[in-house]
Amino acid sequence: MPTSEVTEKLATLPTKPGCYLHKDKSGVIIYVGKAINLRNRVRSYFQKSANHTPKVRRLVQNIADFEYIVCATELEALVLECSLIKKHQPHYNVRLRDDKQYPYLCLTVNEPFPRLILVRKARQDKNRYFGPYPNSRAVYATMELVNRIFPLISCGKSFDGRPVQKPCLYHHLGQCLAPCAGLADKEEYLKHVRDVGDFLEGRQEHIVKQLRVDMEEAAENLEFERAARLRDRLQGVEEALQRQKVITTDMIDQDVIAVVEDETGLNGSCVQMFFIRGGKLIGQNHFLVEGTGEETQENVVQEFVKQYYQTANFIPQEILLPADLTEASIIESWLRHKKGRKVEIQVPVRGDKRKLVEMATENATHALQQIKAEMRAKLGNTGKALSELAEALGLEKSPLRIECYDISNTQGENQVASMVVCEKGEMNKSEYRKFKIKREDDKPNDFASMREVITRRLEEAKANNPRFNKLPDLIIVDGGRGQVSSAMAAMEETGLILPLTGLAKQFEHLYLPGEPDPVILPRNSQALFMIQRIRDEAHRFANTYQAQVRDKKNTRSVLDDIPGIGPKRRKMLQLYFGSVAKMKVATIEELEKAPGMTAKLAETVHDFLHDATRG
Repeated sequence: MPTSEVTEKLATLPTKPGCYLHKDKSGVIIYVGKAINLRNRVRSYFQKSANHTPKVRRLVQNIADFEYIVCATELEALVLECSLIKKHQPHYNVRLRDDKQYPYLCLTVNEPFPRLILVRKARQDKNRYFGPYPNSRAVYATMELVNRIFPLISCGKSFDGRPVQKPCLYHHLGQCLAPCAGLADKEEYLKHVRDVGDFLEGRQEHIVKQLRVDMEEAAENLEFERAARLRDRLQGVEEALQRQKVITTDMIDQDVIAVVEDETGLNGSCVQMFFIRGGKLIGQNHFLVEGTGEETQENVVQEFVKQYYQTANFIPQEILLPADLTEASIIESWLRHKKGRKVEIQVPVRGDKRKLVEMATENATHALQQIKAEMRAKLGNTGKALSELAEALGLEKSPLRIECYDISNTQGENQVASMVVCEKGEMNKSEYRKFKIKREDDKPNDFASMREVITRRLEEAKANNPRFNKLPDLIIVDGGRGQVSSAMAAMEETGLILPLTGLAKQFEHLYLPGEPDPVILPRNSQALFMIQRIRDEAHRFANTYQAQVRDKKNTRSVLDDIPGIGPKRRKMLQLYFGSVAKMKVATIEELEKAPGMTAKLAETVHDFLHDATRG
């Protein structure tokens, strides 16, 4: 039965399109859906006569509240639904796993002389993205091939064409036009940039034709060195063409999608994608989709399509699927709107297109088997490490959530601390936290700093701060007896006593509260390898944050302390005068002439700078 609060909301639901968010008793969003008619759709969950699946029945039992967002159209609701699922990752939704960040190649076309770089996320900017690739090895192999064929910047640095250094070896080898030395012709460089884009999209035929023409022309003009470079470039493009399999005579862009469900407890499915460009298979990738245990294949495919193409950097003319979609027409409209031209979703039942889907399905089966084998191996090592650690420390159960703390400072200044989190053997960066030490004493004191950090963390947990409400099964502090004693004092002060140990760097021994002798793990212990990895990550995270704080302090300007001078005026003053030294010798009238300044502000700046000079 719905709660009284839910019943009241059901009575006031509008009949317009929109999205709804079901919540459990803790306020956590457990399901996101969309509807053409919010009233009919949301009420259907609570109708006794409804023939719900077991999964939906479990969902309804856990609904304690819901929210809804009214949209103007069904298309707008679909876009919002995709965004909300990605943001909240609700338990009862089919979810595309995005914890593995697939690499992309980015062609930085918004720069004067574009580069090709590896990135972990395709952003909505003016650059061109290619991928996703299955791993970074595939990206670096592609970059190496492109740099061998096309003379773009290969050192990874950004240049604007002005000479800033001497040309490097790549220029002398004919593999870079050297914008760093001011030697690059921009028009020629941008032509190569366009060729790189076509090459990565599988459109190499016109590049081959042009290279042949240019090579023959260079030979006729007796430019034999240039002809040789063009010949090598031509051979590289032709080798790439030979590796790309022509699998369809329809010279169009297609994505082929197939899905295979795991029936052995993974509670997920493997989706295989083939990327066909101009009739050639230029790449493939597989993805894990969670929460598919009791879903139909049609629903799994539909949810994958919506979530994948929400952030996809390229949408093809055709998308071939293994099953019909109930929302096919609205999804096609959405994709057409994103692409700016027609996009067709097809479910082929015979012919070459059907064979492509079947080939993708076979590859999905193999990919799922490989994923499961890797997971079994990883879980085996993780389980062994956690059980070893629990036994060595005398814990009642394996520590599935481990928090590790480290202190960092520079000769007592810029003191900070890090908290990193390892859950089930995997580092969970979304749970990392960082702290600025608030102690007024500037002398370095790692013990006092550790006590402060642990106290603050536990006090936040007691205050039900959602950023700190998960308590760990084990706390590790970087250090020996002193750090452990400080952390234990913090626990006693807050009244939250949790399993605790310290990992001392010198001998990698573990220290427990109140125990005189350390725990010594074998050098080949999986538990030791795990906690060393966690400790090193805490150290890295603390040092990174400490460097940021130090750099920010070092770059602080005297202008930061002047009343009425915010970031924009400060920047305009610096651009206008060039330095604070020149501002100090400027008159009030000269300061007033700077953009954004007034007579009163000019006087304030003048007085402040002269006071600062005298001080």
